[in-house]
Amino acid sequence: MVNDTTLLLGLDGVAVTKVVAAGEGSQEGPVVHLATADERARCCPQCGVAAVRMKEWVTTRPRDLPVAGRRCGLRWRKRRWCCDQASCPRQTFTEQVPQIPARSRLTVRLRQATGAAVGDGGRTVIQSARDHGVSWPIVSAAFTEHARRVLPAQPETVTVLGIDEVRRGRARWVLEEATGTWTTAVDRWHTGFVDLSGEQGLLGQVEGRTIAAVTGWLNERDASWRRQVAFVAIDMCTIFKSAVRAVLPHATLVVDHFHVVQLANQALTEVRRRVTVQIRGRRGRKGNREWELRNRLTRSAARMHGSQLDPMVDDLQALPVRLGRPILAAWNAKEDLLDLLALARTHPDRSVIADRLFRFYDRCAASGLPELERLATTIDTWWPEILAFIRTGITNAGSEGTNRVIKTTARDAYGFRNPENQRLRTRCATTRRGRGHLNLGYSAGISLRRSINEEGASDLR
Repeated sequence: MVNDTTLLLGLDGVAVTKVVAAGEGSQEGPVVHLATADERARCCPQCGVAAVRMKEWVTTRPRDLPVAGRRCGLRWRKRRWCCDQASCPRQTFTEQVPQIPARSRLTVRLRQATGAAVGDGGRTVIQSARDHGVSWPIVSAAFTEHARRVLPAQPETVTVLGIDEVRRGRARWVLEEATGTWTTAVDRWHTGFVDLSGEQGLLGQVEGRTIAAVTGWLNERDASWRRQVAFVAIDMCTIFKSAVRAVLPHATLVVDHFHVVQLANQALTEVRRRVTVQIRGRRGRKGNREWELRNRLTRSAARMHGSQLDPMVDDLQALPVRLGRPILAAWNAKEDLLDLLALARTHPDRSVIADRLFRFYDRCAASGLPELERLATTIDTWWPEILAFIRTGITNAGSEGTNRVIKTTARDAYGFRNPENQRLRTRCATTRRGRGHLNLGYSAGISLRRSINEEGASDLR
């Protein structure tokens, strides 16, 4: 008969017979005595025939989740049955229910909770083991089972695909005795594939940052999946560019503007450092105005107040001509490039794009600075992909955010020894949002990112 205590415990197949309170000063919770309530428990697990002859009584002590905030000790008094079927190799068996399998020291829901705490709750394996009072290997195995249950075997189709790499630690090399050469056993890089148009998050990871690694993962998807990919966002990496051109020739490559701005700031910094050493004979330091303005120089002028922008230009013009003029020219070229990138998502006319692009090239050519000439050459090489960003506004910010989560997961775990386990952990961590295990307040940001990418994709079509 089902009583209130049985309903409170919530373990299907067993009923509570009595509850013994813990003694005063005891650190243990109450002891809950159980009895079998499911008649199917007397069926032989081998042949499925219900047994009629009992051999003995046995008592097991499975561990379970806390009840009402207290960890209770379970005492299940069950029977051992004899299987009288001549064709069955099983002679005896004990009763079992779905939540408490035979020879199991943990309930199924406790084991699943330990794995879900790692995969969905963001806890480390050791922290989940401490919270649930189990060992590290149990939690690790439970997480693996949980991850394979919640993660899809194959990703769904995507319209905008992001590709980016993340460093996972030190590379490991092995010596091949036959050839006497060293080969990579563990690569220091992982390449990730991210859904930028939906909420799938990290679609997969492969070890290595080579053309073969990228094309191998893409070729594992079927032809219909590859045809759905219309845009691929990457950084300025020729490896990714070659791989995408080989497997997804119909897709439009888009360069993330963050890396373009990074190159412009790097060129400006190189100019400032070079001319400082040439004029002052040493590196910049406190008291040198160009060194004190180093952070302000790399900021966008559109985001600076006039009280900061005008004095900075005046200070650069007040420096010696051989020192201030190159830095100011590099800063103006950087701002011209930022003005060009600012046309993204504004549906600009091609004449406006051409005018700002010419102004940037003309500034770099007139400066005579090798750093700006190299920057202009890089922009010219990647101009089709940069133009695709201006027209669509698609960015690879989703991949960069995924990399941040991957690094945080690795730090929490104090590193990973097994690359396969790392990829499993990172996929669970980076897909929690899509599976509904994060704060719902993030949904506004997801909707905004999806609308931006979908709007840019529809415009280019």
